[in-house]
Amino acid sequence: MKSKFNKNWNRSVQPRKQRKFLANAPKHIQRRLMSSSLEKKLKEKYKRKNISVVKGDEVKVMRGKYKGKQGKVSVCDVKNTRIQIEGITRQKKAGDKIGVWFHPSKVKIVLLNEKDSKRIKKGELTKKDENKEIKDKEKENAHKKK
Repeated sequence: MKSKFNKNWNRSVQPRKQRKFLANAPKHIQRRLMSSSLEKKLKEKYKRKNISVVKGDEVKVMRGKYKGKQGKVSVCDVKNTRIQIEGITRQKKAGDKIGVWFHPSKVKIVLLNEKDSKRIKKGELTKKDENKEIKDKEKENAHKKK
């Protein structure tokens, strides 16, 4: 199954090819796949729908047995596309407690870890957004003049 990663691969309906793409993807693409949706307030603040999950983010579980539980991300496993959340554990048959793994798409980011300044530019609009707003204002002014 291991073969060279193809940059030109677009998409496939076949699950085996989708699995192959994910298994052979380089780390920078696997990291991009570790994204999670933002809470409503954060969406408005950062003008984005989702962002990649990093250690230290506060997340809320949205699916499964632990739905509604909240905590900080303690481990990010990029290779297997999964995260562990502090305070959410399960018990093994022997009695040991171990952390529970979650897929990033099954959680929602409630609070961002803002130590990395390159991760997100706070509240700044991209050039595309700025140009779009300028054009929209010009159109509104043109309609008002008529």
